[in-house]
Amino acid sequence: MIHFDRAECRAPDGTVLVKPTTLTWDASHVAVIGANGSGKSTLVRMINGLAPLSSGTVTVGGHSVKTHGAQVRSQVGFLFTDPSAQLIMPTVIEDVELSLRKLVKNREERRERAREHLDRFGLTGKEDVPVHSLSGGQQQLLALASISATEPSIIIADEPTTLLDRRWRRVIGDMLASLPTQLIEVTHDLEAATRADQCVVVDQAEVVFSGEPAHAVAHYVELMDTSAKDALS
Repeated sequence: MIHFDRAECRAPDGTVLVKPTTLTWDASHVAVIGANGSGKSTLVRMINGLAPLSSGTVTVGGHSVKTHGAQVRSQVGFLFTDPSAQLIMPTVIEDVELSLRKLVKNREERRERAREHLDRFGLTGKEDVPVHSLSGGQQQLLALASISATEPSIIIADEPTTLLDRRWRRVIGDMLASLPTQLIEVTHDLEAATRADQCVVVDQAEVVFSGEPAHAVAHYVELMDTSAKDALS
């Protein structure tokens, strides 16, 4: 469970990136939607300290991000929009092995575990392929395999399908939904958002709706339609 208690984030110059927020995310799949620059990515980055808190608290499984940061980060995996930002080893299997280095000390066992993870994520036969020769969808699968290898209880996916075509959006979306972890997904895909268990709408650095996905999406669409009309008037 993730709990925000008057949690606020400001830029170094004092600009408010996320206004004081109090809410609880205990659903298996939480979607976060909002316009570009609304603060939705900053909001989810507050969960593992990638966006430091200016005030208030965020707790993950009862542990404060401020006082138990390392423990929280060990529970939370983060999937970026662009997988190349987090794939750092030369070959596919080496990248998963890197994630396993703390959990599996024996080198041979670590390689076998890495192969199992690659099989699970549809990357069988790609073990020795250079990471950056993979397609965008395959790279995102590899990034997800590497994150999953650390056995997190929560995965935050920040617009994980934005750079992908329709086929790969479906593949990655289905794979994320199948994982036995809590999923926090920032997305512009409103169809995907309606498949979540809970949906949060962020607008101008503020959470303006949290609840049933269909109602959240309707609220967001109305908000954007009104904003568009105001911009043209």
